[in-house]
Amino acid sequence: MLSLWALFLLSAMIIAWALDIDSRLAFSGHANHVLEAEAMASSGADVALAVFKPDSPNLHGKMGDREGYDVQMTGECGRLNLNLLAPGGVENQALVEILRRYLNLKGVELNDLDTMIDSLLDWVSPTKGLHHLNAPPESDDYHPSHAALTSVDELKKIYGWGEFTSKPGWDEDFTVIIGNCQQIDLAWASRDVLRALGIGDDLVDRFLQLRRGPDGIDGTADDFQFTKSATTGSVPPEIQTALGLKPEQFQQIQNLVTFNSPVFRIVSVGKSGDVTRSVQMIASQGGLGGRPAVMSWKEL
Repeated sequence: MLSLWALFLLSAMIIAWALDIDSRLAFSGHANHVLEAEAMASSGADVALAVFKPDSPNLHGKMGDREGYDVQMTGECGRLNLNLLAPGGVENQALVEILRRYLNLKGVELNDLDTMIDSLLDWVSPTKGLHHLNAPPESDDYHPSHAALTSVDELKKIYGWGEFTSKPGWDEDFTVIIGNCQQIDLAWASRDVLRALGIGDDLVDRFLQLRRGPDGIDGTADDFQFTKSATTGSVPPEIQTALGLKPEQFQQIQNLVTFNSPVFRIVSVGKSGDVTRSVQMIASQGGLGGRPAVMSWKEL
């Protein structure tokens, strides 16, 4: 009996030791995949900075059987720049109205809309003590920063924005880039942003179908090539025609829009085995030595 008991204990020890080794190997293997996925994501981001073309085939790379990266480049200025709502404390009424229409398109009710807009204006206006009618007063528990937003996620701190910012994809049409994206880029603006400019649904859909080409995706090789304007950033005459706007209609928005802004959001997804890691950066052409200037970088 003693021999059998000793043999049982020895077997249990060997099994435990084997399981421990197996778990350590699995942990080590996962850690290696994490490092490799992070390296792939960084490599994809570096490639994007080198080519800086959203339709470049080099944005998709594979190394070996289970490693690679996929990069997506989209125009950052197609989004609504929330830091332009009240620059220097002076309300940009045209952009505020566009934001109101955008939020209304997203299903925000009128009473909530007034609170959200006024609270946001209080938050980004540099003058302390400024209080919009529908915004809450400052208190021990609520302190507007009275400064430009440092990230889109800061909207979660602003009174009235809680429900809206809890929805999936709520941040896809916003940016807070300072010094860039002074106008809305019609080359990248989403359907809802275009609708918020006051353009009819049918006209927007027709324009997007033309802009995106046969595959229905922006930033690919089959996109329609609009004629480049003599003035950098100005809107080609074809855009006005494609949007179905009369000259007087286009004149109402021409100071709010541009075309083919050089600022891009780059999202690089690296993969190793079953592990993925992502990085995001905002970059603009015209950096030192001709290399794009990186304005922000973060891991997702």
